[in-house]
Amino acid sequence: MAKSMAQARRTAIRKSSVAASKPVSGAAAAERTSQVQSLLRALSIVNCLAEADEGTSLTDVAQQVGLSISTAHRLLTTLEKERYVHFDSERKLWSVGVQAFVAGSAFIRSRSLVAVARPHMRALMEQSGETVNLAIEDEGQAIYLAQIECRQMMRAFATPGAHVPLHCSSVGKALLSAMSDAQVAKILHRTGMVRVTSKTLCTPMALREELARTRERGYSIDDEEHAIGLRCAAAVIYNEFGEPAGAVSVSGPLARITDERLAVLGAMVKTAAGAISRDYGGRAPPG
Repeated sequence: MAKSMAQARRTAIRKSSVAASKPVSGAAAAERTSQVQSLLRALSIVNCLAEADEGTSLTDVAQQVGLSISTAHRLLTTLEKERYVHFDSERKLWSVGVQAFVAGSAFIRSRSLVAVARPHMRALMEQSGETVNLAIEDEGQAIYLAQIECRQMMRAFATPGAHVPLHCSSVGKALLSAMSDAQVAKILHRTGMVRVTSKTLCTPMALREELARTRERGYSIDDEEHAIGLRCAAAVIYNEFGEPAGAVSVSGPLARITDERLAVLGAMVKTAAGAISRDYGGRAPPG
């Protein structure tokens, strides 16, 4: 009896394996392709609505995602049933629904800045050939969270957990550049502006001028202001509210980072910060 049951199981397994190995018919493949296409179109509609703060008309949705009005309406009504989109019957406008917020909130709860940033930091280190750091602001100081060391004999070190003043570090000035004048003044009032090297900016006016240049460039510069012989460039990482979530920097010795190369590294770190912000779910504030 046991032998016959075992044979039956082996026969069933062979049949299922044969069925799984059979090529998909043309009709089944077409249906699968159609389902994937519909899913991509639906996601495009949700992404389109996410860019419109006050809602979008059916005609505009169809035009922006490149669909016929009938197809766009069919997908919208399907998404509405699952509450991923919402229809305002008075204004005749479509907008993102509450379920999209619920799904997005799950990402926000589980995300980690270090985990999101690390692949971009690794790529930036390979591209620049210099050490890359990640930092956040805490109690008026920049706290290093992670570092990807370069392969050069001479390289900068910043132990995770170490802290540096905001006013004389590239990560600190990047973070300050994304704050309001009132926030910057409050921090400086609490921490002061200690002179660390002969190049440290020690007056609020000098710092304000440097922060204005930082905003214009899109990245900050530390030109031996925190350590003699060390140059750095950093850019701010934004959260979903357009607030500074952290900063990423490239650091190296003055011997390698000339004025010309500093500008190149600044552009690199600006691009990396933008990529981290996007993967973190953040966005730069308007302007």
